[in-house]
Amino acid sequence: MKKYFLVRAMAMAEAQARNRNQLFPFNRFLCSSSNSSDLTLKNVTKSNFEPALAELRSHVREADFVSFDLEMTGVTSAPWRESFEFDQADIRYLKVKDSAEKFAVVQFGVCPFRWDSKNRSFIAHPHNFYVFPRQEIPGDGPSYEFSCQTTSLDFLAKYQFDFNACIYEGISYLSRRQEEEALRRLNSVYNDESSESLSSSKAVADMQLVRMADILFAERMTNKIGEWRAGLLRDTNEGSEFQGSSNDTVQKLQTIFFKMRPALVLNVLTSRQLRLIELVIKKHFEDLVYVHATGEISCPQPLVVYTDSTTDRDLLMREIKHCRKNEAVTKIKAAVGFRHVIDLLSTERKLIVGHNCFLDIAHIYNKFVGPLPLTVEEYVSEVQKHFPYIVDTKVMLNSDSSFLHLVKKGSTSLSKAFTFLCPQIASPSVSSIVLADNPRIKVEVQVDDKRFSNWNSGAKHEAGYDAFMTGCVFAQACTHLGIDFNLHAPPVDLVHNEKLQKYINHLYLSWINGDVIDLKTGKCAADSLGSTNLKNRYPKILFSNIVILWDLPSNLKAREIKECMSKVFGTDSVTSVFHLDETAAFVQFSKQEFVSSFLELKDTLEQKYDPISVLHPLSKILEGGCTRAATYEIYKEICSSPISEVLFSNQAEAVGIEWRTRQLEPAVEVEKREDRASSFSQDQDRKETSPITIAAGAPSSCHFPTDELVDSFYPVQAQLSK
Repeated sequence: MKKYFLVRAMAMAEAQARNRNQLFPFNRFLCSSSNSSDLTLKNVTKSNFEPALAELRSHVREADFVSFDLEMTGVTSAPWRESFEFDQADIRYLKVKDSAEKFAVVQFGVCPFRWDSKNRSFIAHPHNFYVFPRQEIPGDGPSYEFSCQTTSLDFLAKYQFDFNACIYEGISYLSRRQEEEALRRLNSVYNDESSESLSSSKAVADMQLVRMADILFAERMTNKIGEWRAGLLRDTNEGSEFQGSSNDTVQKLQTIFFKMRPALVLNVLTSRQLRLIELVIKKHFEDLVYVHATGEISCPQPLVVYTDSTTDRDLLMREIKHCRKNEAVTKIKAAVGFRHVIDLLSTERKLIVGHNCFLDIAHIYNKFVGPLPLTVEEYVSEVQKHFPYIVDTKVMLNSDSSFLHLVKKGSTSLSKAFTFLCPQIASPSVSSIVLADNPRIKVEVQVDDKRFSNWNSGAKHEAGYDAFMTGCVFAQACTHLGIDFNLHAPPVDLVHNEKLQKYINHLYLSWINGDVIDLKTGKCAADSLGSTNLKNRYPKILFSNIVILWDLPSNLKAREIKECMSKVFGTDSVTSVFHLDETAAFVQFSKQEFVSSFLELKDTLEQKYDPISVLHPLSKILEGGCTRAATYEIYKEICSSPISEVLFSNQAEAVGIEWRTRQLEPAVEVEKREDRASSFSQDQDRKETSPITIAAGAPSSCHFPTDELVDSFYPVQAQLSK
């Protein structure tokens, strides 16, 4: 069983480790191949993000398309969260949603491609961004949390992922929703808060002078500040200083001007002493204002400011309030971080190219736009608003027999596709004779002011290089579709090219099942683009014919479940049995009526629990009376929960599914409904709807279709006692 653990991503990670190499001693050294220059990827961290972003803006605006790739800390939060053939499209989306919400993006690759008609080649600009969800806004809720899958971390480490660069130098971000919420809270605070409340904290208001040291200090400061104020009123020199004795806490009181007003600088004081001074000002001096604004504004230190009237005092507090608000807004805008890249891609409305990228798009939406919608229909509608043109190169390769021939009917993974379709880039030493059979697109790579042809950094599974490979595969695929870039003047309008229309906005919702979703309509259909390389392991799936079982006896095999069912409902009654994990399984019947028959029979056997029930063929499945069963809709309800227990049975319990059988309704509920009916027509009630009760040990012969979650009235303990 895969192991999962939770990582708390703390903003103070940098201060907790003295030596970067103590955390992960290995770093990634990107080496170019022997046939290329020492040109490497453009790695972007928070230290060089601003200039890199400015450069990327220029490249994206000039690009004909932009490819991307992500590296994440995991894919599935539990084994049963993996995509199965028995999953409907809406459930597959719920599983993708769960993955995007629980795992973090640690690396983001962006590679704009621009057609150079003069050199008849594409110019690529690969960027490799290290991303880390650091909390940049102080006091803005708890620190971020995300899950890690050990296999994913092992995979990253295998390819020498630089964890140090990610944690220490990774670029933080705020989603659009987070930015909006932060600004809303800020406006609420500054719109509701009075000038008076900005100048005095609750701690100061509640402060009492009980310690002798506090009383003496407050008395001395009252005298000192009074002398300073009196001196101002006598028109003393604006640079005068008041020297205290050697035993004085305040060694220097200096007068400056703050916002065109005389102010007393408070130096070398503790936070408690400053609160005492604020209390003194508030109590004894109506024309003085205590100001202690931190940050890079016009008042970086504590001051006592003189105002010549109440109007002037209110004006000063409004100015300070405005400065503080602007400072807070600046911090929020600065915390947007990497989302500027996503906003750039969304604003420019370029063709976005990924490889098997439905999960990647979900991560982008969840991390940089807002919470993922509850349904797949809402999700595709929202995605289209931000990214109206997306191409999945895996869909392209599997939807045309000519592409499958090019990859020699092998794997359509990114690295294999890149090797077969772009051998002149993947292996620059390949002979030109070998390449003569098929026209090959030329791609030049530019990083900063360096440019190189047939570049290979040798850094597979690094987001920036994977984005580069994705773009190369797409460019080569366009050539095989008959798109001649030489006939198009830059910029090349790929978005409206007729030969690409059947690929744009068609993504694999599930590669395992071959289900392709149309982002324009939200419709999902298997093999909708002619994919022929996927073979279903099971007969045609009818979801209304499926029962889900969990809390099964240990080591119960699918073959044994089918045999038990067949003894009761007939040899051909069960078409397939599929285990989600060791605790749960799907059973698909050949007829829909077998679903209700099984659930009713299960409930009857568990209620009676007599010698005949023990000898029943289903007793092997229902052993101990703990097995739970429900229709397929309950599976969807369980999948929609944000909880992710490793075992499905534990998940169902955590979600709150406590009944044993979905099908029957308690007698109490039946009686309540019939009582309501009797009040409508008493005569009809006597004839047709007399109250029904289920006696102890007696099976119910009636089935009431209902959406209520029903528990058996007969706990296991009661059955055993009988």
